[in-house]
Amino acid sequence: MTANTFADLGARILRNRRLMRAPIWIYRMRAGALLGPRVLMLEHIGRTSGRARYVVLEVIDHPAAESYVVASGFGAKAQWFRNIRANPAVRVWIGSHSPRPAVAHVLDQQSTDRVLTAYRLGRPKAWEQFKPILESTLGQPITDTEAPLPMVELRLQSRA
Repeated sequence: MTANTFADLGARILRNRRLMRAPIWIYRMRAGALLGPRVLMLEHIGRTSGRARYVVLEVIDHPAAESYVVASGFGAKAQWFRNIRANPAVRVWIGSHSPRPAVAHVLDQQSTDRVLTAYRLGRPKAWEQFKPILESTLGQPITDTEAPLPMVELRLQSRA
């Protein structure tokens, strides 16, 4: 399988709504730990509907106990990304724990590039496989110096 074929297949899988929604049910059954520590479920509010929406995302960075960084693999056009820009109050489901309230903060380009560089260096094999898929979903190349890949820091709030 060539790199382009692999990237196209990966991009098609990411666009398959049923397949991508399957992990949401795992989290709702409080079995998110089965998916491992590198993913979380984000509950956000639809900017027009006002209804709760859900997406499962890879954790790109975990810089502090109460902070997680995720990326929008479909860029700024992703619905979840557009929703958190309109309303940054979210809930985060981690492992099999109850959801926690959080605030979503879109990272600036410099912070995004720093996080992506650390990811690329820390997980070179994963990056080598995932980069062509991201480029396919984003519709543009990702360079080592600047990425058109929006990233969001999720800052967990106390349960008070």
